[in-house]
Amino acid sequence: MNTIKHKFRSFAGAAVSAALVVSAPAAMVATAPAAQAQSGDMAQAVAALRGISTMRANFVQIDRNGKRVGGVMTLKRPGRIRFQYEKGVPFLIVSDGKAFTFVDYQVRQVQRWPISNSPLGALLDPKRDVMKYGKLAPVSSPNLVSVEVRDKGHPEFGVITLVFVRKATAPGGLELTSWAALDSQNTLTRVNLSNHQYGIAVPDNTFRFNDPRGTTRR
Repeated sequence: MNTIKHKFRSFAGAAVSAALVVSAPAAMVATAPAAQAQSGDMAQAVAALRGISTMRANFVQIDRNGKRVGGVMTLKRPGRIRFQYEKGVPFLIVSDGKAFTFVDYQVRQVQRWPISNSPLGALLDPKRDVMKYGKLAPVSSPNLVSVEVRDKGHPEFGVITLVFVRKATAPGGLELTSWAALDSQNTLTRVNLSNHQYGIAVPDNTFRFNDPRGTTRR
């Protein structure tokens, strides 16, 4: 059980990290045409994430052993996100814009940590300048854009690689389709997204949770 919970906590960190680029500036300094083209792709990725007001998508989480578990991700800027796992999985990951919470309903435990302690905190802290942490990664198709994000000052945050596909109808012309996160314990977690919906009505109480330690709804 401890191993399972560690994997889900790693996913929680990855979830927050996927928003790292949300608050970055829309431009980078370039000194050559190739650098300018790369700067354009990076800026477009940032614009794509910042262009999302609300989003809902199905997700599939894959651990390094190939085990899969799915659910629904709901996002509302600034800083709120919920990973609702499929029936039978007793975990919940949710951010209310102030803190990130991991809930284990099986053992009635709740773990909570400040958004500022998470590398994906820019999704939760839109004023954070994180462009300096990202760089473009090689891709197999010109239809893809891949951004690798790491904070060298905080190796405990690990590394996350975001993959976008070019799509005219998506915010900013790019759609986030997957990410891969490698934590400081070298635990690799991949997440694939599908069936994206943008601009939907998402009430604020979506980012609350039933506290298993009592009857209070948080």
